[in-house]
Amino acid sequence: MPDERITILGLGNILLRDEGFGVHFVNWFARRWRLPANVSALDGGVLGYRLLDTVTECEQLIAIDVLKVDDAPGSVYRFTLEELQAKLPDPTSAHEVEFPHVLVMAELLGKAPAATFLCVVPQTIGEGTAMTALMPTRFELVEDLLLTELKRLDVSVERCDA
Repeated sequence: MPDERITILGLGNILLRDEGFGVHFVNWFARRWRLPANVSALDGGVLGYRLLDTVTECEQLIAIDVLKVDDAPGSVYRFTLEELQAKLPDPTSAHEVEFPHVLVMAELLGKAPAATFLCVVPQTIGEGTAMTALMPTRFELVEDLLLTELKRLDVSVERCDA
């Protein structure tokens, strides 16, 4: 496992307040940790199917995103693609592509990575570039979960000097 290509992918729209959590988190995380050559931390934004090459070029994927469910804002979830697929509706058009559909397409191509999702329930999704004050307070918890995932994959990271 140490030579597997691992991608940490921050997802979300930074123009919709808390929706941009994954992007903000992955940029914050990348400033705090030195990653080995086989691990990359990327801003996936809302690129949809344009992320297909990124997804199919790794063996392990850790996606950071918001999860729009009826739960307390700031609640954190960890789940696998298999757990997600059981609840995922089929897209009705190419304009309704959610990131899990990109993983389904990768699976159809026979190139799907093992995927883990680390998600936070947003407080506010609406116009504006600033996240609510709650969301950055979840960074360290998601960081701990991400470091646990990397350790599970036999990846050692080194803290950057601030």
